[in-house]
Amino acid sequence: MTTMHAESDRHFYRDADRAVLGGVCAGLAGYLGFNLKMTRFLAFIAFLMAMPVTVIAYLAAVFLIPSVSSGQIDTVAESHYQRCRSRREKRRSKQAPETVDQPRSALADELSRRCKSMDERLARLEKHVTSKRFQIDQELSRL
Repeated sequence: MTTMHAESDRHFYRDADRAVLGGVCAGLAGYLGFNLKMTRFLAFIAFLMAMPVTVIAYLAAVFLIPSVSSGQIDTVAESHYQRCRSRREKRRSKQAPETVDQPRSALADELSRRCKSMDERLARLEKHVTSKRFQIDQELSRL
C-alpha cells in the first residue's frame, strides 16, 4: 500500500483513549497529524471567540462521529480497506472482463477505434460551435 493510498483510506474517529470531554480534539489531532495540546488550545481559542458555534459544532461532532479506541482503529481500518478492495475488484471485473484475455493487438485495435470515435465526435462538436446557427442561438439566449 502506497503512502497516497494509505492517506486516502484514513477516517476521522473520536479517540476514546485520549479523550478529555468527547475525544473530538484527540481524534482530529490524530487524523490531521497535529500536536494534541495545540489542537486543544486552538479549540479553546475557538470556544472563546465564537462560543455558541463552537459548542454546537463540538456537540454535533460528539454525537455524529464514532468513537474508537486505539486497539480498534487497526481492525476498523483493515475491514474498511478490505471492503474498498473488494468493491474495486468487482468494478474492474464488470468494466472489462474480456480485455484481460485479449492479445495486445486486439487491445491496440480497440484503443485505435475509441480514439477515432472520439476524434469524429470532437470534429462534429467543433463544426457545431463554429456554425452560424450556434452563434445565432447564443445571441438569442442573451436577450
